[in-house]
Amino acid sequence: VQLQASGGGFVQTGGSLRLSCEASARSFRYAVMGWFRQAPGKERESVAAISWSGMTTYYEDSVKGRFTISRDNAENTVYLQMSSLKPEDTAVYYCAANQDYVGRWWAEDAMDYWGKGTQVTVSS
Repeated sequence: VQLQASGGGFVQTGGSLRLSCEASARSFRYAVMGWFRQAPGKERESVAAISWSGMTTYYEDSVKGRFTISRDNAENTVYLQMSSLKPEDTAVYYCAANQDYVGRWWAEDAMDYWGKGTQVTVSS
């Protein structure tokens, strides 16, 4: 599965962005999809994840109520709608896929495939 993330950019505090991640394979629709981010000097962290059906989602505490993950299996695409952005959201955002919906399915070490990142910069 090849993943291509897009939609990053520069935005002011309080603004919004929508990230997209398109997958190359039809098997996408059976995969858990996740968004992760890595800020300068910090380790990569989980942001949000969504089950293959879209019925179950996971959010990291700092983004709850501000970010929404969704997916369109017909388009092999997962989205991350980010609102009320803060400077601390500045990071490179990555999408990833996990073929197994078991255990800590949202976690970084559960992911099988990774896309290249897209930069999100939030100015204060």
